[in-house]
Amino acid sequence: MASPLILVNLKAYLEGMGEGAARIAAAAEEVGAESGVTIAVAPAPTDLQPLSARFNLPLYAQHIDGVSAGAHTGHVTAEQVRAAGATGTLINHSERRLTLAGIEASVAAARRSDLRTVICTNNEATTAAAAALAPDYVAIEPPELIGTGVSVSKADPGIIERSVAAAQGVNPGMRVLTGAGISTGECVRIALELGTDGVLLASGVVKAKDPAAVLRDLVSQI
Repeated sequence: MASPLILVNLKAYLEGMGEGAARIAAAAEEVGAESGVTIAVAPAPTDLQPLSARFNLPLYAQHIDGVSAGAHTGHVTAEQVRAAGATGTLINHSERRLTLAGIEASVAAARRSDLRTVICTNNEATTAAAAALAPDYVAIEPPELIGTGVSVSKADPGIIERSVAAAQGVNPGMRVLTGAGISTGECVRIALELGTDGVLLASGVVKAKDPAAVLRDLVSQI
């Protein structure tokens, strides 16, 4: 089995910008090397290049628009984030929702720039639809649990099992992440036992006084 993916979304938190982003990236690089678990970071677009220059870890953009390089003022293109050092991108995060056509366009743009894709979903139906687009991962995140500290793996394990079944029913072998409230190694272990391939999380790491300690706990039961 491939190494599970721990993907830390820094969002637009003050703690996850500039040197804060570097502090989290350093912790991710250190704990990833210690544990052998793949730990990736999704910083703000302005932090992609600085982190890429300083650290050796997978970096994901938080969003890309489904347009090609050219006359698109204000857009975030796949070409831009790839040039800045990103190796993948989130698409359709609950805080940056897209239409189905927009998701498809963003996936196509990511492929043209050789970016890994994580399509975020909020229920089994959207998970199945996302899996049909053949991203590298789909990430199920019930929006009502995001940022609550209540783990989806404990509060609603059924949605994880059903989402894995829905994704793999459409696209056998589809890799699934889960998010919303993930904060401990136990949460990660349960998520993996329910059939996922890793987790997507944010504030539990970004706002921690000691991100490395939190990350060590997250990988402790893998």
